[in-house]
Amino acid sequence: MSLAVPRSLSPTRVTAFTDCPLAFRLRTIDHLPEPPSPQAVKGTLVHTALERLIWRHEPGSRSRAAAATELDGAWEDLQADPELEKLGLDDDSAEAFRVDAATLVDRYFELEDPDRVRAVGVELLLEADLGPLRLRGIIDRLDLTDDGELVIVDYKTGRAPGARFEHAKLTGVHLYALLCQRVLGKMPVEVRLLHLRDPVSISAAPSDQTIRAQHQRTVAVWHAIERACERADFRPRPSPLCQYCHFQTFCPTFGGAPPEAQPLTLAGPRRVPVVVAPDPDVAPDAVLVPEPAVAPEATPVGGGAPAPVAPAVPSSAVPS
Repeated sequence: MSLAVPRSLSPTRVTAFTDCPLAFRLRTIDHLPEPPSPQAVKGTLVHTALERLIWRHEPGSRSRAAAATELDGAWEDLQADPELEKLGLDDDSAEAFRVDAATLVDRYFELEDPDRVRAVGVELLLEADLGPLRLRGIIDRLDLTDDGELVIVDYKTGRAPGARFEHAKLTGVHLYALLCQRVLGKMPVEVRLLHLRDPVSISAAPSDQTIRAQHQRTVAVWHAIERACERADFRPRPSPLCQYCHFQTFCPTFGGAPPEAQPLTLAGPRRVPVVVAPDPDVAPDAVLVPEPAVAPEATPVGGGAPAPVAPAVPSSAVPS
């Protein structure tokens, strides 16, 4: 029995498929529910505060006090979010949650001077066709330099990855560079990850070569997904990420079976050994935090309406 092919992919979903095809299927095709993630909700809160700081305040007025005010407003708005309610935070936990978010917002100021930021878009939705694939993604912030060049900025609320994983973390941002080139007709001169918890900034300069490679790799991933859907064959790829996965009930690595073989119930991840020993360079917070859900005010560019962004064959099966 074949499975329905997704109608589009985001950079996060491309990475998810190369990380573990089975988890990609359960999340993206079967749409199995997952427990609410404190890291994801906190990421949404911090992203909203920083987005409002840049977009609502003119250069010269983007102070720490202004950021704190925007965080207060974002926290108030978050009270109506069912994802926050599902976390079941008591008063003390909610206060610790908010204080940690305030720490992340404050550390942003150690990475750059917001008064020097010239943003032309925040939460910017871009989408383009790459042959048979519809690629779509949301850019946290798109800046314009004094020379008229574009810079992509992506906020991260988890820890920065170890040196061995920097390239992998930049892959998704390079896909945003590809989207910029296809939709806006201009390749960014820089893609920058701002890891707020450390805090540290990781940057890379896209080139025609990296853009072509990302194009080829993404189309190859799409064809791999099509084949997997046609054969209903999404295999697990054991890795250190398994210890954080909520789909262990359905994973053969943990003695589970696909969802069609049993009721759709999820248990929390089991802290049991996996096939691949945990690597000390893996930054758990960096891999546990999914991209925040698309904000309702996300700006569509290149046609189409906003849609949620979710976050795979082994990476060796696609061009590097």
